[in-house]
Amino acid sequence: MSSARFLGAIAEYNLDLTPIAIDALQMNITRLCNQACSHCHVAASPRRTEMMTDDVIERCLEIVSQHAGIRTADITGGAPELHPGFEPLVSRLRGLDRHVVVRHNLTVTLDPHPLTGESMSHLPEMFADHGVELACSLPWYGEEETDHQRGAGTFAKSIESLRRLNGVGYGSRIDLLLDLVVNPGAATLLGDQRSLEAEFRRALEEDHGLTFDRLFVLANMPVGRYAKHLDAVNDADGYLGRLEESCNPSAAGNAMCLSTVSVSHDGTLYDCDFNQMLGLAIGDSDPLTVFDFDEAKLMRRRIRFADHCLGCAAGAGSSCSGATAPVESPSRMGCVA
Repeated sequence: MSSARFLGAIAEYNLDLTPIAIDALQMNITRLCNQACSHCHVAASPRRTEMMTDDVIERCLEIVSQHAGIRTADITGGAPELHPGFEPLVSRLRGLDRHVVVRHNLTVTLDPHPLTGESMSHLPEMFADHGVELACSLPWYGEEETDHQRGAGTFAKSIESLRRLNGVGYGSRIDLLLDLVVNPGAATLLGDQRSLEAEFRRALEEDHGLTFDRLFVLANMPVGRYAKHLDAVNDADGYLGRLEESCNPSAAGNAMCLSTVSVSHDGTLYDCDFNQMLGLAIGDSDPLTVFDFDEAKLMRRRIRFADHCLGCAAGAGSSCSGATAPVESPSRMGCVA
């Protein structure tokens, strides 16, 4: 997979894009989901069957317990709540005094489990009982835009789910963080995260009486279903070019891969969740797994970059925690439209 455009875009800035820490372990525990969103880089759906095995989960817990520097466990999917071991995993991670982030799509609370038919309505109380941080997908504060990206009825379910989360303290208690995650509905960058957060906060409060803590803005990465969409509309090269024109060295220098290691359901290690979906494992031809986890060696590794990394480096940057740099940082800033 080519990395020429990404490396060319950052070449003039003399950046040292090597690991600086491993302070977060991101675990992709399943690709099963109650939805099949058009922008999903994981291509998750109710038909996917991949699940992290018990031995991989046990090894991840062992790694976290043995490495004090790993302060955050980031649990994602699919809808991670659909993994049968999700709740015990959260409980044990919290027992290790680690900060736990769950990537939550909101609608999973209201839909029955796609395999078992069981109700998932207990999730808000479960999250609150364990004090996890929630990073919740909400493409927009309006029904039309959200349903267009994630399917009819998604917005109404998302609003009801947020109402239930507010009801157990999320969005009002400092120990129950409720973050919203926004992906644009088209091949665009959404602009200033702070301004957009204020816009979301005003709309959700006035229209629905809802509160949240932070808004994270993510670029649509040219990976998975979104890459297929770009190919279908003959815009893959154009989108990469627009990301390249918006390359921001400050964003690239704060990329998530510099301080996080991603684990797939089968235990293979990756620099990030996007590389995971592209099969770009740490170790290249001899992929490393959680059973090979060696912090010292991982800190000396060569991060595997490719042209999709332009998505993390464009504009204000994109990561699982939102923007990574101010848009006014020196860059060849252009409008991605």
